[in-house]
Amino acid sequence: MIEPEPLDTVLAELRACRICRDAPLYPPPLPHEPRPVIQAAATARLCIAGQAPGTRVHASGRPFTDPSGVRLRSWLGIDESVFYDASKVAIVPMGHCFPGLDAKGGDKPPRRECAPTWRRRVFAALPRIELVLAIGRYAQGWHLGADNAASLSGTVASWREILARPTHPRILPLPHPSWRNNAWLRRNPWFEAELVPVLRAEVARLLA
Repeated sequence: MIEPEPLDTVLAELRACRICRDAPLYPPPLPHEPRPVIQAAATARLCIAGQAPGTRVHASGRPFTDPSGVRLRSWLGIDESVFYDASKVAIVPMGHCFPGLDAKGGDKPPRRECAPTWRRRVFAALPRIELVLAIGRYAQGWHLGADNAASLSGTVASWREILARPTHPRILPLPHPSWRNNAWLRRNPWFEAELVPVLRAEVARLLA
């Protein structure tokens, strides 16, 4: 059995990565300088698996430094001091660099080079992760694989079944906390009434 790499080694290589800029497997290349964003420590028990940094996170170099982060922390029931404590919370997006904007001004999907290059190496170096919060379709597709539903609504609606599966780590699917999902949240009041209390209880248990 191959020993997992030290997390510090993986993080150093990831933070120096320029594949999507200098040697893209899926052209065109990244249109700006890469700035990989990740938060991780080998002691973390909770992992937030998001999509990719947006413009504000690209500027700050810190995950979820935007209104979606405010909403996400509210769902989790924790403040910034806990959220940004890498020893407790790992934040591992599907794409580590801001992918740029599309013609309508929205964020492009995560670069397709990123997850196959880094994801397994990062998680192999995070042995204590017990729960992954799979935020959005890209993270759900990766972490749930063939068990992922055809729509985000279908996947999140199956959260009880997904959370109860005897997998390690366990997975809990969430919608993205972006304002773009305000309409979805209004149409699905069960999310905040039923899922969020369970989410907060799980987070409190893991971070205790």
